[in-house]
Amino acid sequence: MGFTADHIPYQDGRTAVVTGANSGIGLETTRELTRNGATVVMACRDDRRGVAAARSIRSEIPVADVRVETCDLASLESIRAFADRLADEPVDVLINNAGTMAIPRRETEDGFETQFGVNHLGHFALTGSLLENLRRAGDTGRKARVVSVSSGLHERGEIDFSDLHGERGYDRWAAYAQSKLANVLFAYELERRLRTEGADVLSTAVHPGYADTNLQFRGIEGRGAWLRTAVRRLSNAVFAQSASKGALPTLYAATSPDVEGGGYYGPGGLLNMRGPPQRQASSDRSYDRKAARRLWDLSRECTGVEYDLPVPKQPST
Repeated sequence: MGFTADHIPYQDGRTAVVTGANSGIGLETTRELTRNGATVVMACRDDRRGVAAARSIRSEIPVADVRVETCDLASLESIRAFADRLADEPVDVLINNAGTMAIPRRETEDGFETQFGVNHLGHFALTGSLLENLRRAGDTGRKARVVSVSSGLHERGEIDFSDLHGERGYDRWAAYAQSKLANVLFAYELERRLRTEGADVLSTAVHPGYADTNLQFRGIEGRGAWLRTAVRRLSNAVFAQSASKGALPTLYAATSPDVEGGGYYGPGGLLNMRGPPQRQASSDRSYDRKAARRLWDLSRECTGVEYDLPVPKQPST
C-alpha cells in the first residue's frame, strides 16, 4: 500500500518550520505534522492568510501547536528578521516548500527574477540562516532534516549561468524549471557539505507529482485567462491528486526513518504524478557537481549568506 499519513511517526518534541504553510501542500504538511505532535512554525508571507490557516488547523486539531511568523522569501531583510526571531530555538525539520510558478517576469525586493529569487535564493538564504538551529536540534540524537520541495518539471530545467535572472530573455516556464532544478542541485550540494562536516543534519529533495493546489493558478492572467483557468481546472479534476496526497512525499522525507540524505522522493504511481512516495532518480543535470558548486557560490554572492560548512572534494573524474 505504501506510505500514508497514518504511517507518520509521532513527532512529539520536534519543531518544524514550513514555508508557504498557509495553503496547498504546505498547509497539508503542517496539518499532519501537528496531528502527530510536532510544533510547527508557519513561515508565511501573508500574516492574515497564515492566521486563518492556523485557525482552521486548530478547529480540527484543538491541541495543535502552531504559530505564524512572517517570512517573505522575496525579501532578504524579511528572511533575516525571521531567522533572528528563531535564533534560540532548535529546528528539527526545515521544509522549503513555498514557491511561485510560471508567472510573468517580475523582480523581488532585492532585484532577483522572482521565480529564481523566491523558489531558490530565498530558501538558500533561509536554510543558511537557520543552520545553527538545525545543528542544535541534531545534537539531541535524532538527525535534523532539510526538505527542499522541487517539481517533476525540474527535468526540463537548465541553469543559465549567463542570464540567471532572465534579463536578456524570459520564458515563464523555463524560469520555473530552472528554479526547480536549482532546488535539487542545492539539496544535493547541501547534503554533501553536511556529510563532509559530519553534521547530524540530512538534506533531501522531493516533488509532489501532479497535485491540485492554488499554485497552478497564480501565473494565469491577461487575455484568455478565463479559458486557461477553465482548462487547468478540468485537467486537475481528471488527472490531479489532492493536495493532501501531494504532501505525502514531503511528509515522508520529513519523518520516515527510512529516508536517506541526498535522496529524491516523489509519487511512485502513473508517470510519477500520483501514488505513494518512493525514492526516485532526478534528472541527469541535477547530479552535476560542478554546476551545483557554481550555483552555490553564485547564491552566496547574491544573498550574502555564508554557510559554515566545509567544501567537499570534487570527484577526480
